Amino acid sequence: MRHHYKTPRSRLSFVPHVLALAIVFAHGAASAQANITMASTTSTEQSGLFGYLLPEFKKASGIDIKVVALGTGQALDMARRGDADLLFVHDQVAEEKFVADGWGVKRYPVMYNDFVLIGPKADPAGTQGKDIVEALKKLAAGNVAFISRGDKSGTHAAELRYWKLAGADAAKGSGYKECGCGMGPALNIAASSGAYVLADRGTWLNFKNRADMVVLVEGDTRLFNQYGVMVVNPAKHPQVKVQDAQKFVDWVVSPGGQASIAGYKIGGEQLFFPNAGK
Repeated sequence: MRHHYKTPRSRLSFVPHVLALAIVFAHGAASAQANITMASTTSTEQSGLFGYLLPEFKKASGIDIKVVALGTGQALDMARRGDADLLFVHDQVAEEKFVADGWGVKRYPVMYNDFVLIGPKADPAGTQGKDIVEALKKLAAGNVAFISRGDKSGTHAAELRYWKLAGADAAKGSGYKECGCGMGPALNIAASSGAYVLADRGTWLNFKNRADMVVLVEGDTRLFNQYGVMVVNPAKHPQVKVQDAQKFVDWVVSPGGQASIAGYKIGGEQLFFPNAGK
């Protein structure tokens, strides 16, 4: 389902627009020696998951993966251009369209976590609870400061769905601002300005600069955050390294790969929950 929304009137003038910027890092060998390139999300990178998961995959396969961390929308665009062999993202509607349009071979569910609404501990808008829609209605009605990623990421797409459900997708209040940035920078801006922000739990748990920010809304079933993995279709881009890319897919949905996902914890708290084949 495609959601239409108007660009908010105000933008953060002090934050550079970074839609086209990627965080690129390699595990094991230097990036130039990586066997395959995976376009993924800032949440999987900034949560620390890949720093834990990809060395486990290399032990099992000998294959190095270079990760380009973007918002999900930009990761999908990168794959459409043929600049990636593999996708690991979290916008199921967009992923299914990617496959239906012939750009991906098949979508495999891999894992999930959830989104949470973060805000000042004092919670001036009175959002605390389990209902994300009611919380956003309060933010819009009160013109309370809210930082949106505004970067076409999976988190941004989810946020827009929640605003739509709240009936405020075109009028989120004067406090609504887009940063055009990844999850970590958005959290930093919110923490430094006392604003609210929607975040994936994994990045939040790995976030150090919390100031007086806390989780205010969690547990709403609408906050479920599903991740999928796909090999880019070689019929569209013959240069795609299908065999090595499929080896990662096969591993990450296998019992060993799923156990590795479940084993990644911060402070004893599990960040992602495996659900391959579900």
